Amino acid sequence: MAAIALLMAGTAFADSKPTPPWNLEQLFKAPSFEWADQKSPVHALFYTGELFQGKPSRIFAYYATPDTLAGAPTKAGTKYPGIVLIHGGGGTAFKEWATLWARRGYAAIAMDLAGVRPDEADNKNRTPIPQGGPGQDHVAKFDTIKTEDFTDDWNYHAVANGILAHSLLRSFPEVDADRTAVTGISWGGYTTCIVASLDDRFKAAVPVYGCGFLNQNSSWLPEFEKLSPDYTKKWVKFYDPGSWLPQCRVPIFFVNGTNDVHYRLNSYIKSYDAVKLTPKNIRIQVKMSHGHQPGWAPMEIGLFVDSLLGVRSEKPLQSCDLPESAGDNVKASVRSSTVLKTATLSYAKPGNTFHTREWETVPATIENGIVTAPAPPPDSDMWFFNITDERGAMISSPVRFLARW
Repeated sequence: MAAIALLMAGTAFADSKPTPPWNLEQLFKAPSFEWADQKSPVHALFYTGELFQGKPSRIFAYYATPDTLAGAPTKAGTKYPGIVLIHGGGGTAFKEWATLWARRGYAAIAMDLAGVRPDEADNKNRTPIPQGGPGQDHVAKFDTIKTEDFTDDWNYHAVANGILAHSLLRSFPEVDADRTAVTGISWGGYTTCIVASLDDRFKAAVPVYGCGFLNQNSSWLPEFEKLSPDYTKKWVKFYDPGSWLPQCRVPIFFVNGTNDVHYRLNSYIKSYDAVKLTPKNIRIQVKMSHGHQPGWAPMEIGLFVDSLLGVRSEKPLQSCDLPESAGDNVKASVRSSTVLKTATLSYAKPGNTFHTREWETVPATIENGIVTAPAPPPDSDMWFFNITDERGAMISSPVRFLARW
């Protein structure tokens, strides 16, 4: 156990605080927009984005509140908390995601980041929008870094459109501009990390799966191998969340699984460790599935946002420190304003990759604010605690890694 050392967060870029390619002063202003549908329970709109091929881009989004779902006018003086919903790769604006949050009592905006409008009956059928911005293929996410023009980069537009959606949301009279949050899934979680690091008007952020340090370990290593070292350095400097998370001031909750094939566990923990200026929490589920529905399903996402935005007087999620060795055991301090019910320790079996590992989970005990479990076998090189409270909400400790990781 003496060989155990904390995984170092490292740095993904040469500059301690890179200059953003985005004009944040402009992005913090509400964009022009037009309604496409105000009759359906989930409204539809278009808003104006950044220049693409020399012309303003046009972004499709769904918008829902408790009142739009009910088909009722919003009463004077009503102020709903707001949330921005950012989809992942292969996704689009999801009407059901906006509905989920509107039913929770929020004004929710879910935009498309691929230049299309989904069909109302089947969102897998999508119509390209004239001047809709770049698509979400690997060329637009990686190869366009070779040009001098940021406006042909998907990443540039994704971040800008997330911030613009926030500015638009805050401008609506039924939205409490001081109580807003952002969450995103997969590439949307990636985008959430950057958006929350640049836009501190948010009060909470939840990146699911998506993280930084992608050039160090992710499913996109082949894309970086195609780039020269200089272009990789440029991409990392401007578009890797690891470059921006050190300046994040928005309370943030990281959600991922142990075996995510795209956003791998060591890169995820490096991203968590990179956050230094704001409260943070984490939820690691053994072999969590990767997808939009699995990504918005965890109850802890809503509880985290509710607690920070003052919705239903929800209590904060519990939290747990990094596990430390203590003789034949491992221990960590736990803090909670709710009753804690169960705890477990999960440890990885030997292997050479993160996303193909097998994991074992054993019971742990909680007493006087300390969670304790027998030490993992000597050949295990990473482990973490999970703590579940009376609500059924689960959070994790950070992952303890051996020095070689």
